Amino acid sequence: MIGMALDEDAVPAHGVRSLPLAFAAGAAVGVLGGMIGLGGAEFRLPLLISLFGFVALAAVIMNKAMSLIVVLTALPARLAAVSLAELAAHWTVAANLLAGSLLGAWAGASWAVRMRTATLYKVLAALMVLMAAALVLTHTTALGTLTLPGSAQAVAGVMAGFGIGVVAAIMGVAGGELLIPTIVLLYSVDIKTAGSLSLVVSLPTMLVAFARYSRDGSFAVLRANLRFVAVMTAGSITGALAGGLLVGVIPDLVLIPVLAIVLLISAIKMARHS
Repeated sequence: MIGMALDEDAVPAHGVRSLPLAFAAGAAVGVLGGMIGLGGAEFRLPLLISLFGFVALAAVIMNKAMSLIVVLTALPARLAAVSLAELAAHWTVAANLLAGSLLGAWAGASWAVRMRTATLYKVLAALMVLMAAALVLTHTTALGTLTLPGSAQAVAGVMAGFGIGVVAAIMGVAGGELLIPTIVLLYSVDIKTAGSLSLVVSLPTMLVAFARYSRDGSFAVLRANLRFVAVMTAGSITGALAGGLLVGVIPDLVLIPVLAIVLLISAIKMARHS
């Protein structure tokens, strides 16, 4: 079974493994993510499957590896914008979410490696719809806050963290699209600080999912496509830097619906994938 999986990952039935195309695709994803203040991994996943021909689990593992590097790159820049002292003041928020997200990441990765490929495609399609909804909600509405008693807030944080950890592990994303509005809503943290806190929560959560995926035979896809991963990651980082400079060039009322539609179209194609 492992041999068959590796053969499928190494020699796809369709797709082009051009390194210049990988860099360009990564850059395009990075620009989109940078313009909305996110990593853009949810846009990279359908490209790995549809354009480059990786099967679902291999694409998720590669997306996770690239997302991890992008987050590691983004963290110093975020720390320059929001000081360690400011983040330390909210350490209980990170701890509360991590209590659930670390378990969710392990569970999500475990479920992903055990799913039939056809089922995983459908799950990914459903999660893309969720990401589209979160994107629209976060960027086009004014987020309020929930006033919960301390114990209820803690329980809600663990539950939300678990769900986000599962989604992030199965899609191979950092989860900022879900973490940022959760932090704002549950803990009344301003959105700038929430963005930095989301990276603090994302990094260990991603490492746990990555560790779980490393125990599966399909993890060998990273070794087989190391140059491809490196080039596409470089493109993603370059694009993210460029996208950050383009923030505000396209109004959110135009950009966000377009990106949501792109995710929905990708979800439809993913659901039909075989």
